[in-house]
Amino acid sequence: MSMPSADTPLYNHPLPELESWLRERGCQQDRQELNHWWLEKSNWKAQLWLDTDQITVVYDVDGSEREIQRSFKYSLSRQDVEDAVFGGP
Repeated sequence: MSMPSADTPLYNHPLPELESWLRERGCQQDRQELNHWWLEKSNWKAQLWLDTDQITVVYDVDGSEREIQRSFKYSLSRQDVEDAVFGGP
């Protein structure tokens, strides 16, 4: 099975493809809570949840005491979500 084009809404991606996409971007899946993912970059960290109707991302920026939470509906294209999530807070 090949990944749908980047302009395809996330709701048209099979779950195994979405999980593969997250792994390719450096995310690690929580072994206990399978819809929970982690990502670490040089100056920020993020936790991602694959919820029923959206991806929820909570960013932890180094040196900051506050978290930034964002949600992205599955109706957005994979490219739009990729740009927003992996671009950082």
